[in-house]
This record gives sequence, structure tokens and C-alpha cells, in this order.
Amino acid sequence: MARRKIIPDTDVYAEIRRMIAREGERAVSFQTVARATGLAAPTLVQRFGSREAMVHSALAAGWEALEAATEAAEADAPLNAKGAQAFLKALGADTPEAADLSHLAADFRDPVLRDRADRWRQRVETAIALRLGGGAKAQEAAALLFAAWQGQRLWQPAGGKGFRLKDAVKRLSG
Repeated sequence: MARRKIIPDTDVYAEIRRMIAREGERAVSFQTVARATGLAAPTLVQRFGSREAMVHSALAAGWEALEAATEAAEADAPLNAKGAQAFLKALGADTPEAADLSHLAADFRDPVLRDRADRWRQRVETAIALRLGGGAKAQEAAALLFAAWQGQRLWQPAGGKGFRLKDAVKRLSG
């Protein structure tokens, strides 16, 4: 009897997200994931049922990790303008969750993942606004900071320098 390979779903999900980041979602198939993880393609079919379910599960797991990272960053960031900067820096750190961000939100055709992304954006904007003093002005500044931060995260890998988060926080909170 052959020895069964047991690879946790979290490892499979991480590999799927890496594949999406490197080559796009079309690169993900039972066969390519099997090659990357060492699992048999029929094992993946048995676990997930369909390619779409496998990709959805991997992206949902990525959102769970990002939400946990967001919760930790909220707990650590003080309630002031420097805290808003620290909060965004913590979310933008070189962690797997942060690296996944653009790929997690890359396909908004899935309404469940789209809603999850929107709830996360609202949570981040609320956390920033709270650190900028609350109120309508802080909420508007938080939305602008979030958009600028996301734009920076998107273009940084392409060589775009962008802006200094510290300077943007000063301008919008002052």
C-alpha cells in the first residue's frame, strides 16, 4: 500500500495564490496545483470538487488571513495620525497576506469575495478615520488615504515610487 501524502489545505491555498500572483488565475488547474504541491490531481478533485471551488477556497483563505492581519494591526496602532500611518504600514508589510492583496481583489465577478473585499475596505477606512479623529472630515481623509495607499501598493512592483505615506497622512489629517 502506498503511503498517503498529507498536505494541509493552507499549504495548497498558499500555492494557488502564488500561482495566481505569478501567472494569473488561468494557470490554476488540478494538474498544475498537483505538480506544485506533490498531491495527486484526483486528490485535489476529491477535496474541492471543481477548479472554481478550489480557487474560491484559496482566495477565501487569503481573505481570512488578511482580516486577521487587519485585526492585529488595529490592535497595535495608536489612536492618532501616527497610528493611521502605522496601521497602513503594518497592512502593507512584506507578509503573505499583504502580498496577496491585489490578487485577492483581482476578480470581482465572485459576489461573495467582492462583498468581503468591500467590507474589508470599509473596516480599514473606519480604522484610519478613528485614528484621524473621527467625524466626516476624517472619514473623507480615510477614504482618500485608502485609495492612495492601494494605488501605491498596485504600482510599487512596477517600479512606481509613489508618495510617502507619512506625508499623505500629514496633509490629510492637518
